[in-house]
Amino acid sequence: MLHRLVGADDYKKALDLYFERHDGDAATIEDWLQVFEDSTGRDLTQFKRWYSQAGTPRLTFTDDFKDGIYTATFEQETRPTPGQPNKDPQVIPIAMGLLGPNGAEVAETRILEMTETRQSFTFEGLGARPIPSILRGFSAPVILDRKIDAAERAFLLAHDTDPFNKWEAGRALSRETLMALAADGTAPSAAYLDGLMTVASDASLDPAFRALVLRLPSEDDIAQGLFDAGRTPDPLTIHRAAETLRQTIAEHLKPALPALLAAARVDGPYSPDAKSAGQRSLFLTLLSFAARLDDGASAALVYDEADNMTLKQGGLAILLGIGSGADQLVAFHDEWQNDRLVMDKWLSLQASLSEPEQAAEVVAALTEHPLFDWKNPNRFRALIGSFSGNAAAFHRADGAGYDLLANWLIRLDPVNPQTTARMTTAFQNWRRYDADRQGMMRAALQRILATPNLSGDTSEMVTRLLDG
Repeated sequence: MLHRLVGADDYKKALDLYFERHDGDAATIEDWLQVFEDSTGRDLTQFKRWYSQAGTPRLTFTDDFKDGIYTATFEQETRPTPGQPNKDPQVIPIAMGLLGPNGAEVAETRILEMTETRQSFTFEGLGARPIPSILRGFSAPVILDRKIDAAERAFLLAHDTDPFNKWEAGRALSRETLMALAADGTAPSAAYLDGLMTVASDASLDPAFRALVLRLPSEDDIAQGLFDAGRTPDPLTIHRAAETLRQTIAEHLKPALPALLAAARVDGPYSPDAKSAGQRSLFLTLLSFAARLDDGASAALVYDEADNMTLKQGGLAILLGIGSGADQLVAFHDEWQNDRLVMDKWLSLQASLSEPEQAAEVVAALTEHPLFDWKNPNRFRALIGSFSGNAAAFHRADGAGYDLLANWLIRLDPVNPQTTARMTTAFQNWRRYDADRQGMMRAALQRILATPNLSGDTSEMVTRLLDG
């Protein structure tokens, strides 16, 4: 925020003074801010509230357009916290730009310096009502409360020039789309699918960023979103909705997929540099959609032809994700069985990607595998921890997932109470599910708590979970 408020040149000048004064010192926040005041002449008294006031400011946004003038109005509020019932307004740098109806940027990013409880800013000389892009680059750690519909989110996903807001719009739209699909079967909008196509096809964007935008939110995130909206989430319904949405996206991308995959392929010897890693990430993300259209043939070919473990692992994960890959799973094990870290991933992939109806049995069988040393924390987390993160499998309606985890935590506690205590948090959201699942999770936690000689670490964690 300081960098945005004073600008790059003055920020560098302040840093030079800071090191001149304090290099080697145990400097304080007060020392840090003083050099900015001395070098720039700014009064940072109000800015210091970021260090003294608890809580996250909330920004409420409204706008108006008339006679070529666009007015953006913000109101800030920081809610009371213990010992601080009343909050004073913060200094908030709001990086904001405007997009025209055709997607072109009609006002470049401008830093709006908010210092009052309510404040308005104007942009003049506009030919049509613009679409605002607010808090570009996440210019301040605040919560933005803004009424925005799916069409506008899709517009920002397709056209915003700011990577953060493009990603934020896409992520929020993906979340809303998946929640609606899980709640009542509402199909994804054409605008959302077209926005994803635009991002996937935009070669000017960083490949790693494009891959990130194309991925869906986690199923656990969707469950929490439905719970917050007053609905009782069903993990299996959410899983099926996510699979349906991935299939729909794949079919929408189908005409462009061959060219996109060819452009994203990394040729030549393997390199771990960031550019190549981002390219591989995009390639594998696109491949995951292609595999849904050809029953995994493209992913199997990539697995067979890959000359590095990253692509082999990616191809294997894609195949497992569509219920295939049995032969590749064996081949992967045979090739990498002497590499402990890779075998952790081998176990993790099976636990996290097995079909929800069979995952508990798959994991139970893997606990008998010679590779599974349950006293090794990394190996235990790779298998049992990954299973507990497979939401639809862990929350299977018959409670098999809860029993499996509880049994292993009871066994692990005498050997490694710290890991046991941490992994009990898989049960932490037990209250957001239906009565049957709540009862089974509560019973599993009570069974752990009733274990003779249970460690203090685990006992404390389970008690907290049960007490809420």
